[in-house]
Amino acid sequence: MPPESPTHRVERSLRATTGARLIAGVDEVGRGAWAGPVTVCAAVTGLRRPPEGLTDSKLLTPARRTALAEELTGWVTAHALGHASPQEIDALGMTAALRLAAVRALEGLPERPDAVILDGKHDYLGAPWRVRTVIKGDMSCVSVAAASVLAKVRRDAMLAALAADHPEFAFDSNAGYPAPVHRAALEERGPTPHHRMSWSYLDALPRWRHLKKPSHREAAAGPGPLEAAGQLGMF
Repeated sequence: MPPESPTHRVERSLRATTGARLIAGVDEVGRGAWAGPVTVCAAVTGLRRPPEGLTDSKLLTPARRTALAEELTGWVTAHALGHASPQEIDALGMTAALRLAAVRALEGLPERPDAVILDGKHDYLGAPWRVRTVIKGDMSCVSVAAASVLAKVRRDAMLAALAADHPEFAFDSNAGYPAPVHRAALEERGPTPHHRMSWSYLDALPRWRHLKKPSHREAAAGPGPLEAAGQLGMF
């Protein structure tokens, strides 16, 4: 059974209850990848009828997703993309990196939105943005669905471009997510400059485990008692 088409229900509700005139739908892609950036798209759609077949990007074939993204580029009122690099993800942690990418996208719009519809249940944007979170917003909300497709197609293209320099990792087919060929290349060759170096996948790679960086939380907590004592020369 095909999924229900997204609607403008949330956009209309925000207009009615908050007086918001310009509303941006926001969605991200790349959160669970081992390599590449996390990418966020902010899309402003107005209340016009969306292109046929618009839905969550994950439910579309690559060919249909690419064709729909081309159509959306001319259909949306405005859109902008923001990225947080693997190095920023390592340094800041995923939540802060998501916020950084989202702010970059929102600030890339020609006009600041009065309200933001954010896919999911967690508001990683916060003040000063006026945010409405919507679980499965990429399936139910037109502006978020549009952002989902545009973000996915753009990030996939970025990872495909990296595949030319790192063909063994097949980034053009796995977009930096865990996949058998990706795992095998990591074991044989180790991480590339595009990998997230604080992530736990390195724990399972004995040859490359020494390259792992402390996670954002570990770095913020500082050294434990034994490590601190060792640094002071007590052992």
